Amino acid sequence: MNDKRKLKLKKFYFHPITIFIFLTIVVVILSGILSAFEMQATYNTVNVNTKELEPTLIAVENLFSFSGLKFILSNALLNFLRFTPLGFLLISMIGLAVAEASGLIETFSRKYLSQVPKYVLTFLILLLATASSIINDIGYALLIPLTALIYFIIGRNPILGIITAFCGVAFGTGATLFIGTAEISLMDYTKVAAELIDETSHIALSSNLFFIIAASFIISIIGTIIIEKVIAPKIGKYKREEELAKTEQYSTTTIVEEEQKRIEQERNEKKGLRTALIIAIIYAFIVVYSLIPGLPGSGLLLDMKEKFYLTQIFGPKAYLKNAFPYVVSLFFILTGLGYGISSKTIKNDKELIKKIGDIFAKIGTVFVLIFVAAQFIAIFKETNIGIVITTWLANILSYIDISGISLIIVTMILIAFSGIFLASTANKWYLFSPVVVPIFMQSNISPQFAQIVMRAGDSLTKGFTPLMASFVLYIGFLNVYNLHKEKPYTIGKSMKLITPYFLYISIAWILLVIGWYILGLPIGPGVTPNI
Repeated sequence: MNDKRKLKLKKFYFHPITIFIFLTIVVVILSGILSAFEMQATYNTVNVNTKELEPTLIAVENLFSFSGLKFILSNALLNFLRFTPLGFLLISMIGLAVAEASGLIETFSRKYLSQVPKYVLTFLILLLATASSIINDIGYALLIPLTALIYFIIGRNPILGIITAFCGVAFGTGATLFIGTAEISLMDYTKVAAELIDETSHIALSSNLFFIIAASFIISIIGTIIIEKVIAPKIGKYKREEELAKTEQYSTTTIVEEEQKRIEQERNEKKGLRTALIIAIIYAFIVVYSLIPGLPGSGLLLDMKEKFYLTQIFGPKAYLKNAFPYVVSLFFILTGLGYGISSKTIKNDKELIKKIGDIFAKIGTVFVLIFVAAQFIAIFKETNIGIVITTWLANILSYIDISGISLIIVTMILIAFSGIFLASTANKWYLFSPVVVPIFMQSNISPQFAQIVMRAGDSLTKGFTPLMASFVLYIGFLNVYNLHKEKPYTIGKSMKLITPYFLYISIAWILLVIGWYILGLPIGPGVTPNI
């Protein structure tokens, strides 16, 4: 009897925590191998006093050694505590948890956001995400959990919300609605590199202003089309019924059996929203007042030691930049408390704190993931592999004879590729600017436009590497809302979800920069692509 049975092998999935541990081990071993082969590179820095290039040799650090093991063990705690997304997430989640526990986010989303057309909502999220890069990377820690929760409440797939928020912040990092911290970190490197060719070069904070504002809207519009036409159909619907069975918080607030309760609830909700709005207006006034110098009691969030107003806001020691995560979190705390007390959803402090604890319990694994990811990123950084590869890529431009559009495209691609190994925008430009800016100026391309090419190239792969610190928040919240825990979102699976966005938005960025260059449009006040 020929009874052929087909055996179907069950696919095995590693949790991303396990994958990050495995990658850490691989990096440690790889550092030993590359160090043995003397993998190194030489990059140039500009001497501010002599205006000359000074070579610096950088080699791969061997962590597969006794001293390397000492570094790994002794810095594990510091790596975790210094991991920027950890602080941002904790502070942001406290505010969001209060607003969620009070019912503010649910009521606002159900009454107003559920009425917004999906294309409009997606565009607004992407535009807000690009604007969030004005100050640090708080957009990841705030918008990812907030958008996921809003999508869940209004009946859209929260996985799609997470993808939208993450892609908006990551791949839109080179665009924003106003001058921000990016200008502060990039401008100095651009200016010093430009002085190698022309000592009278002047790089202003507003040099890229026109371009970044236009790019914010263009990239957000294109991103909306990609999300709704390409990604959303693949993601599909969320099995809300299954999740509701697990989450009493939402099921008990969506089923109203008695008309009287419904009327009373609506009255309380309106009262709560009105109170939250009043608090929001007062709070916004206080924050804005704190940013105006020269008024009685104003300037609380400004670094008054700085000469220029923009550096008072976004400078290295600016109070707004450092306090912004807490300022935003406090907004949600105050409006959430105002809503909860007025609408009577908050009965006492014990009940509120219990609800907040339950919300944090849902994201417990995210903090474990942050710990292992922090070790992986810190160890990779210590090996210098990323710096060596980035230096190689930057030096390629010194050996090829191209100009104009070809030079712009090749530079963007090299910067984008380096972003896979070196996620820090400032560090990349530190290595690239002494090479890129002089070559661009010799090709009659302004140093300010070279900075735009840097921003665009950096945006291409910003979210397409696990070495970008906030990638861990993206993959972490994917698994928070994952209904199939036996099939976790791995690094590969998470990157596959955003691959269409990465590909199409990369083309959009390249065409935008090239089109701007060909048309010769101003990129800022009195600044054009050509010298």
